[in-house]
Amino acid sequence: MIKIEMPKPDIVIRQREQKPKEGEAIIPSIYGFIDFHKIPRDKGGIILFYNKENEVLFVGKARKMRQRVKKHFEDNVSPLKDHRDEVHKIEAYVVQDPMEREIYETYAINMLHAKYNTEKVFY
Repeated sequence: MIKIEMPKPDIVIRQREQKPKEGEAIIPSIYGFIDFHKIPRDKGGIILFYNKENEVLFVGKARKMRQRVKKHFEDNVSPLKDHRDEVHKIEAYVVQDPMEREIYETYAINMLHAKYNTEKVFY
């Protein structure tokens, strides 16, 4: 049997309401997220999207994580397109090796029962 363990996330960003202090500028948000800059622009990895109940909604992988996360909130073809309002937390795991990304993505989809993943489902 193969034993796989998910690493700890490198970056976790949460949806939040922005309440600027008096005189501060309001940072534009995308579906309540303002911390996309914390996700590496040039690193590959896997991304997990969670709802408020901490259930995994979707697991994805990318060669450039920040661009891919933003695309999930902009594209009309994203599996999350009808569920963007449900996303409350995003975890990003830096995984540079493409084979490892594939393994972790498939593992996470099946072990965490990602709600909106339809491919690579074996449960």
